[in-house]
Amino acid sequence: MSATGPARQMSPGTDLGFDGGLTLACQCADRKKAAEWYQRHLGFKLLYDVAEIGWCELATAVPGVNIGLSEVENPRVGSGPVPTFGVRDIASARAKLEKQGVRFDGGTQEIPGMVKLATFFDLDGNALMLFQDLQKA
Repeated sequence: MSATGPARQMSPGTDLGFDGGLTLACQCADRKKAAEWYQRHLGFKLLYDVAEIGWCELATAVPGVNIGLSEVENPRVGSGPVPTFGVRDIASARAKLEKQGVRFDGGTQEIPGMVKLATFFDLDGNALMLFQDLQKA
């Protein structure tokens, strides 16, 4: 979830020149509807939309981390990484999303003294998660 302590040092053989940017690509049936969902429910900002290739990208609340939406005829969801976003108060964030009709997968899980986790889904069924770092409290 979040690193505690000093930044991790990469071994010399693995320094690939990462610049701090990260784009999480998700498949969707309709990128315009999906982009609107991410904007309305999560407050993400549309950066660009390229109709010719069926791709758009949105900035998240985390600097350097974007969500890319790839429009495909039959989206395959549920088999890739799950974007997990840190929040200060998971109960409050979850309540706001539920009030907007966002579907969650069960209750909020807690690993005492460590983290709280809540899984929810976008329009196409891609899983996303919220986490609250209990070590920061």
